[in-house]
Amino acid sequence: MTSPVRRSALLLAFGLAAGCVAPAALPPPFPTTSARADGKRAAFASEPYRWRNAAIVGGGFVTGILFHPKEKDLVYARTDVGGAYRWDAKGKRWTPLTDEFGLDSWNFTGIESFAVDPNDPERVYLAVGTYTNDWAGNGAILRSADRGRTWRKTDLPFKNGGNQDGRSNGERLAVDPNRGDVLFFGTRNQGLWNSSDRGGTWKPVPGFPEVATSDASTSGSGQWKWPVGIVFVEFLPGSGKRGQPTPTLYAGVSTKETSLYRSDDGGATWKAVFGQPTGLRPSHAAFSAGAMYVSYGDGPGPNGVTDGAVWKLDLKSGAWTDVTPVKPAEGDRFGYGGVTADARRPGTLMASTIDRWTRGDTLFRSTDGGKTWSDLGPKSVRDSRAAPYLRWGKPAADLGHWIGDIDIDPHDSDRVLYVTGATIWASRDVTAADRGGATHWYVGAEGLEETVVEEVVSPPSGAPLLSGMRDIDGFRHEDLTVSPRTGSFWPNHNHTTSIDFAERDPSLVARVHGGNNTHGSYSRDNGRTWTLFGGEPTGSRGDGVIAVSADGAAFVWTPNGAAPHVSRDRGATWAACAGLDPRTRVVVSDRVNPRRFYAYDRQEGAVFASADAGATFAPAARGLPG
Repeated sequence: MTSPVRRSALLLAFGLAAGCVAPAALPPPFPTTSARADGKRAAFASEPYRWRNAAIVGGGFVTGILFHPKEKDLVYARTDVGGAYRWDAKGKRWTPLTDEFGLDSWNFTGIESFAVDPNDPERVYLAVGTYTNDWAGNGAILRSADRGRTWRKTDLPFKNGGNQDGRSNGERLAVDPNRGDVLFFGTRNQGLWNSSDRGGTWKPVPGFPEVATSDASTSGSGQWKWPVGIVFVEFLPGSGKRGQPTPTLYAGVSTKETSLYRSDDGGATWKAVFGQPTGLRPSHAAFSAGAMYVSYGDGPGPNGVTDGAVWKLDLKSGAWTDVTPVKPAEGDRFGYGGVTADARRPGTLMASTIDRWTRGDTLFRSTDGGKTWSDLGPKSVRDSRAAPYLRWGKPAADLGHWIGDIDIDPHDSDRVLYVTGATIWASRDVTAADRGGATHWYVGAEGLEETVVEEVVSPPSGAPLLSGMRDIDGFRHEDLTVSPRTGSFWPNHNHTTSIDFAERDPSLVARVHGGNNTHGSYSRDNGRTWTLFGGEPTGSRGDGVIAVSADGAAFVWTPNGAAPHVSRDRGATWAACAGLDPRTRVVVSDRVNPRRFYAYDRQEGAVFASADAGATFAPAARGLPG
């Protein structure tokens, strides 16, 4: 008997690589003719595939927002692993700009920074590169003269870190407002670089201090110690004149020592700004009414920030003033992520907290240059219908976590966008706060899909799609065009690494996941509700891969830290599978015969088969690739 095709195959082919995105149609899956009994070829119709997103709406860390200063509704967003996007005002959704980069260019999905030419709305630039680790490739500068529809690439001789500490700082990349062919880029460990041909070629700026290339600007992330380097480059508004390089610009370096530098000769030489605060790392800068505002944290974020501030620099007198909205204190530790100024209302500012885990992150607003601030959180009204998972099991969504950037629309004082670790929130009435009123926020991430998909399956009945994901666990999609109304799997266990169902009884589903629990659970209603396993294999660290027999009577789980084990009581007890090397990582179930499982030993290049529902395995084929 021929086993039925498991419906996960087509979904998984693109889901793992690009968060359920496949931008191009594929050729028909079958030939357009077939053989007849008389030997002639009979034509039959075939339908080409049409690939679209299975909607989550967000799902990952959106690390920056960028409004064009001259053209209304021209807005860009960048993410840490999901590429860059441009806002489609007519369609009211984000258009992906980097989906053309496939598996061979996976490193380009992490966007380190971006910039626009203030005088040419067609031109946009991306600094791409996801990691600075040895195993990652070098970064690149992507430049476009048609708003990101097409790109030209300049390879860089160093790495970028779009998914590393400090990824929501910025912007590192800047275009000279007086000379659009001049750009600067602040790197993580190679100092300041400059281009004079619209990003076509780049060279280091020898006059920038060595602090930007030293280990003093690194931050511990738990597993690695990643460089952070120069986190923003800002041209002083009104400095210089059109057609000549802007003379005055500032650069912030992620160090607790001297961190803010100024150049008055177009970036050739740099000096530390006098009187600046120390002990914290800069994150963002904004200009308003003759002053520069800088947000700070004791770490670059997005995690591990326990102290912070907002400081004001009077550009005429050089005097610094601490304008921090609320000081972090014992029991309420946090830093400040984004700071932004209203281009239409001098002295109007907004700032965001980051890592305020005890009380929840919030937004502050000032209309008097930072003298006084109002907390928008208590009167914030939030509409999460576009992405119900953002409620995280609560009656309503909160402001979100990792608020690393916030931006006021330079063309509309009421419009504000800010980023979180899972989405973009937007408001169209933020000035109501100035009158003591409530501000209303909605999910502004439609079209932006940035999930790290571990596995997807499609049962023959019930929901057409069940998924396992990093960070947001997974989803049961009854309608692929909208984010599931019930949110993510609940209880939520942070991430699901594997999910499977019983082919003969698709109501029975099992998944394995992280979190402080027994690391696995099963469902008897096709993924609507879940029950934790009662136990787990000895030595298990959770995660791994799970396979469910065709009748659902047996689960075979290969968790991290343990060999494959089988359970016949839905995860209450587990027994090691005999005949398998403990290093075996891949086990799957036969989709027809409930007694059969198959395992692949990558070390031996061998397939092993079980005919007793996973209790024992015997060699079935050898000599396959490792």
